[in-house]
Order: sequence, then structure tokens, then C-alpha cells
Amino acid sequence: MFVVDGQLIRLVARSWLPDLEALLASSEAQRFVELGHLVSTRLLDSDEARAVLDDARGRDLLDELDGAVAVGHERIPFPSFPWEWPAEMLHAAGSLTLDLAEGLLDERIGLKDATPYNVVFRGPQPVFVDILSVERRAPGDPVWLPYAQFVRTFLLPLLVNRSFGISLEHIFTTRREGFEPEEVYRMCGPLRRLLPPFLTLASLPTWAGRQRIAASPSLYRPKELRNRHQARFALQFILRGLRRKLNRLAPGKARRSYWSEYLTASQHLSAEDFNAKRAFVENLVEEFQPRNVLDAGCNTGYFSAVAARHGARVVAIDSDPVVVGELWRTARAQALDILPLVVNLARPSPAVGWRNQECPAFLERAQGGFDAVFLFALMHHLLVTERVPLPEIIALAADLTTRFLAIEFISPEDAMFRRLARGRDALYQKLNRDVFETACRRHFDLVRCQPLSHPTRWLYLWEKKN
Repeated sequence: MFVVDGQLIRLVARSWLPDLEALLASSEAQRFVELGHLVSTRLLDSDEARAVLDDARGRDLLDELDGAVAVGHERIPFPSFPWEWPAEMLHAAGSLTLDLAEGLLDERIGLKDATPYNVVFRGPQPVFVDILSVERRAPGDPVWLPYAQFVRTFLLPLLVNRSFGISLEHIFTTRREGFEPEEVYRMCGPLRRLLPPFLTLASLPTWAGRQRIAASPSLYRPKELRNRHQARFALQFILRGLRRKLNRLAPGKARRSYWSEYLTASQHLSAEDFNAKRAFVENLVEEFQPRNVLDAGCNTGYFSAVAARHGARVVAIDSDPVVVGELWRTARAQALDILPLVVNLARPSPAVGWRNQECPAFLERAQGGFDAVFLFALMHHLLVTERVPLPEIIALAADLTTRFLAIEFISPEDAMFRRLARGRDALYQKLNRDVFETACRRHFDLVRCQPLSHPTRWLYLWEKKN
């Protein structure tokens, strides 16, 4: 795969061309593309491919692959990975996978794997992007080969996240293939093993596995029924059964956390200050019209939504999966171009995979990717809770934005700051607005400063130096 002038080019071995052409000719696949659920793809002719792959490595690969074909994909603005999703987004990715598998049944096309890594999000919308996971299937084949993978990478992670509170970050950064049923079985007590959905997803597969020391040689051999209608019925029955299990594991809308009530809790933010922040953000987006915004410490995303309604594409991050999940629901329901991710800016997602090159780190993807960065009610958490020096916070913001930084300064005299400091106030006695402004001026020029009603809080808008 290559990125050339913003276009994503993929080289495909000629042996896969019949499967690819079957997908591109499929009316159901075209419907998914029109809905935005399947990545837009087109075949390039040989002259166009060589013109696009203007570097020697690309042309050499085209020759080495013995007649490989090149395809062009639409480029999703900000790729994300399962360990950065709240449970709501993993559930949506699983639902899309089943939608595609079921929708392609009548066109004799199937999925040969079913994993969250086949899906990315364009804003709040899941998009299936791995076109080589789709292949022609035998019309009499009644088996959905990726059944177990779907259980391992969608159903069991959702179950473990809901039942044991293990985050998707901890699951997917250490387990590419999710959980084996035996692992979940060992987490359960004797009673829970007998209760649904643990019984069907973990216990029964574990008990069945004990009955055979080695897999039967015929286990993975292709099976084909003479009656194609029976085969289709069997496949549809399997997929609908998985959907019922997936829907039972859907995250509840009433989930709560300490931070989920932040914007409505008077002890955190007065109505007057909330309205002042809203006006500050509205003035920023109306006057300067940023196209790409990073809202760090977004909470439930009120200010992300303000930016999105003014035409910005927003990546909104917060360390609390509950508020990020709530923001995803809002963005999807209101069709807002917001990509909510569970990311702690002090400990952002690392590079993951073979030689740390399969999935780039969050900061690598984010660096210089935004013309405005919001840091509201976050800097004091980075200073006190995470022990990050002030110059480092501002330097990071300068790396992320190409133009504007909207930031809230909260002085050490503030009640929330003192609560976080927990008696270590002496460490921050030299921190004041002059120190803060001096740190910012190394990278930015001041556009405006606005005090809030509370005498310990100010809003700043800075513009990056050339």
C-alpha cells in the first residue's frame, strides 16, 4: 500500500483479481459504498498505475508481483484502532461486519475473516476497508468460516468489558485476536459459567474442546450441500444467531462514570462559565473556520459538536470510555463529523504490531493534523495528576496544531487545582499567568484572552508562530 498525493494505492496479486472484480461488480457492494459503509475502490489501468507509483519501489513491486493490479481507495481522514474505541464503536463495527456478510449472501460472495481491524471510522460511521477479506464462495457452502474469529474479536471482548470492566485498550493492545473461550471461562466462577451468555460463548466451547485433544483432519475442509437453498438458509441462520448475541452485548445507554456528569455538575462548572466557553468556541469557529479540530479532554463533546456544526472535522479524545461512548451516540444520531476516541493525552496509544509498524501511534497520526486544538479543563490535570511540565504540554500542542490553540488556564488557587494537588501546593507556587503566557509565547502569538467568572480561570486563543 502506498500514499501518493493523498490517494491510497493498493497492489493486489493477479490471483485475487477475480474475487476483487466480483466484489466491485456486486450491486449489494455498490449499495454499501453509496451508504458510506464500504470503502470506495476502483481499478487502475497499467499506465495509470505506473504514473501514480512514481517511486522506484512501487514500480519494482508492480513487476515483482507478476502482473499485479493496482486499485485506488478513498482515504479515511483519521484511522483509528479497536483499542481506541469505546464499546459502542466495537459493537457498531461488529454489526457492520454482519450486515456485509448477510447482504452479500445472494451474490455468492462471503467474508473469509471477521475482525475489527477490517473496519475504520469516518467520523462516527464505521467503514469496512479490507476488500481482500471478501471472496467468492461456493453456493452450496453452509459454513461461515470466520465464525470463531467473530466470537473472539467482537463478542468475547464486549462480554469481558461489560462483565469484568477490562478496557478494550487492555484487550486489544495485547491480544490481536481477542479472547479464546477458555480464557473467559477461567475468569468466571462456577455459577456464572452456567449462565448466558457465558454458557454459550465460553463454557460450551471450552467443554467441547476438552473432548478432542486434536482437531479432526476434516474440521476445516470445505463442505458443500447439494441444495443451495439449504446452504443459504444455514448461513443466514448462523449470521442471525451471531447478531442476536451481539445485540445482547450492546452497551447500555445509561452507563455513568465520574466524568459523565461533568458539564452538568455545578461544582465543576457554573452556568455562566459554561456559556462563556460556548461563546468563546463559537466566536473561534465562526471567525477562523478551522477545518480539522482536535478536542483533547472532550468529555461528552459539547464543544466538539459546536465545531462540527460549523463545518469542522473533529477528532475528540478523552480517557473515559463512558463519555466517549456517549459522544459517539450523539455524533451518530445527529450526523456530526466527530470521531470520538478513548485516548489519554498523557499516555496516548503506542505503535502496535510487528516491529511497531502495523498500527502507528496516536501522536504519529495526529502530528500536524489539525488547524485548531482545544485544551479546555485539561492542562491542570496534565500538570498535577500526570506530572507533565508546563513547557512540554505547550510544545505538544504546538506539534499537533498548524495554527490555533484554544486553552484554559486554571491557577493553583482554584479549588479543583488544589483538590488535585492534595497538599502538594508548594510544587506549583510559582505557577501563574505570566509563567503560563511565557511558555506559550515560545510557540504562539496571543490572539485573545478572556477571564471567566471565577477569578482563577481564563480562556486563551493562541496562533502558532510561522
